[in-house]
Amino acid sequence: MWRATVSYYLRRTSHGSTLSSLVHGWVLARQKGADAWRYCEEALLADVADIQGGTTGESVHLGAMAGTIDLVERGITGLETGPEGLRVTPVSLAEIPRFTFTLCCGRHRGVRLRMLPGRLAITVPDSPEGPLAVVLPGDRKLSVAPGQERWFRL
Repeated sequence: MWRATVSYYLRRTSHGSTLSSLVHGWVLARQKGADAWRYCEEALLADVADIQGGTTGESVHLGAMAGTIDLVERGITGLETGPEGLRVTPVSLAEIPRFTFTLCCGRHRGVRLRMLPGRLAITVPDSPEGPLAVVLPGDRKLSVAPGQERWFRL
């Protein structure tokens, strides 16, 4: 039903707003759709290239710009925090085959995630905190101890 609903609205949306592209990028990222990056890129370029003719001189659309950053940071990486720990369900996109970044999760500071095609590394810096609970695709629950780096197949 999810795929049919997404397909229905993709055919009928006029995309008259930069936020429209952003929302479609988010939806497609979570659906694991290959077009997710195209919509994200469209939202990013809309203000920078001033495709709507004249509004960028006033300012960029902060909602669209912040949303595209959020789409990359959470939508494409699939990052969520919750009671089970850090959930990582990345979307595999040809345009972003690999990424590396550092984040804070709970009391853990400087946690490093590195994604390569089909693999994910999680590094937790040395600290007095306990292990970082992680949930990977397929509800695989695991943990990474402080001072440890672990690699996982996606």
